[in-house]
Amino acid sequence: MEIKVSTENGRVPITVLHIDGDLDSTTYIEFQKKAVELIKGGARYILVDLVHSPYVSSAGLRSIHQIFKELNAVHSDSALSEEEMKKGIGAGTYKSPYLKLLNLSDQSKAVFTSTGFDMYLEFYGDIRKAIAAF
Repeated sequence: MEIKVSTENGRVPITVLHIDGDLDSTTYIEFQKKAVELIKGGARYILVDLVHSPYVSSAGLRSIHQIFKELNAVHSDSALSEEEMKKGIGAGTYKSPYLKLLNLSDQSKAVFTSTGFDMYLEFYGDIRKAIAAF
């Protein structure tokens, strides 16, 4: 797997992680370490581009959820409480303002949807629309 990083300017600076290769049990640690390194370096809004990553395993899902938690932690002063966020997720009124996904394959989209990630993450097929959503 290869990870390319770029920055897009919207209302806020958005760090884009372009994943090339499957996000699975052999690659998730590298992916998660890179994202955490970027967050520690100041990234506050992350867009994960999966156009060249047709397969995401349960390990990949866990790493994306961990990144979601890391971003919420650095935004703790402006974020909802965990209880309020859980209520919003359950009610369908909360979507992460800090993490979004781009260019999911049909298979990956089905996995993210069936595991409930669509309840709190937004998926986009167009980078401009994704950037505008931050």
